[in-house]
Amino acid sequence: MTQQASSRSAPPQVLVLQGGGALGAYQAGVFESLCAKGARPDWVAGISIGAINSAIIAGNAPDAAVGKLRQFWDLVSSELTAIAPADSGPARRWFNEASAALVASAGLPGFFRPRLPGLTAPTGLFGGSSFYDTSPLRRTLTELVDFDLLNEGPIRFSVGAVNVLSGNLTWFDNRQCRIGPEHVMASGALPPGFPPVEVDGQPYWDGGLVSNTPLQFVIDEEEGTDMTIYQVDLFHTRGAMPTDLSDVIQREKDIRYSSRTRLNTDLLQQIKELRLAANRLAKKLPEEWADDPDLIALTRHPGPGAVSIMHLINRRELYETFSKDYEFSRATVNEHWRTGADDARLSLDHHCWTGRDSQRQGLTTYDLRNPDGPRVRDAMGTELANAGKGAPTP
Repeated sequence: MTQQASSRSAPPQVLVLQGGGALGAYQAGVFESLCAKGARPDWVAGISIGAINSAIIAGNAPDAAVGKLRQFWDLVSSELTAIAPADSGPARRWFNEASAALVASAGLPGFFRPRLPGLTAPTGLFGGSSFYDTSPLRRTLTELVDFDLLNEGPIRFSVGAVNVLSGNLTWFDNRQCRIGPEHVMASGALPPGFPPVEVDGQPYWDGGLVSNTPLQFVIDEEEGTDMTIYQVDLFHTRGAMPTDLSDVIQREKDIRYSSRTRLNTDLLQQIKELRLAANRLAKKLPEEWADDPDLIALTRHPGPGAVSIMHLINRRELYETFSKDYEFSRATVNEHWRTGADDARLSLDHHCWTGRDSQRQGLTTYDLRNPDGPRVRDAMGTELANAGKGAPTP
């Protein structure tokens, strides 16, 4: 970390990006607003499409990163530039389904193309390791990402991938190894669509198979450190009862790839509060207890720092269907980008965020674009109306 990152008055800014295919344009919009507000990340951690966005952010100068993200998203949507017939309703759903069908059959420029022999040969369908060839993505990454800057620059970079042989989630971090295009591609190699990617002689698949969010990794890596975390989720855990098979498939994806965001955050909050309580109790005990093994076990971890997590959640649009993660039409990509930018801008300007106590020990979460009203929760799970004052929600 830089000197600025280690300062208590300026805790490191961490951008945490989920996987979610076409929905990743929402993350690009979030980053655009963060930059506009001066909240540039010191660390980016991603999975799948979040890994691609992270690489573009970390592998470019701050003033160029938003433009490079726009180049990527314009490239992958460049064959689907038709104007949407409506903003919502059946016509828009049919438009999105048709766009997704084109992606499934023809692939995306600069990203992936179908393996035509494997799809047409009677015995070839299961003969390969994937339906698509992702070599175009390697070329795109080398054009849009300065990997020397990514590895040697000021931004920490972390992406997760699953080892195909062991089934374990592995993290590739530019503070621990030199990152290349293969590390980014491995994080997004979702089977059976995409082939495994070899890194150091080992095959890897998409990290979302185990966990679709890097939050736990970030918290564990910097235990006891003050941090400001922007957690950008592309799938929403909550949803309505499905009414047809399309809704069923979409709801299943939301549940699977949201990676139980709220549950994980609640668990992290409880652990941090227990550690705070253990350290407070240790200070109250007589000195002769200092060498007690149980007390040592309870206090061997550092006390939690002051961690503020802003949740930025891509909540479902009414026109979306089960194909939303591979529906890359220019119209939808731009709408996701715009929604992410708006959510981040309004959250950053919200009084619960601007007035928060940034030195409050433990983990405090902020979901300020919740349709049911802003939600701020402290380490005990208590709802707060204003993070700065700590007043209970009425």
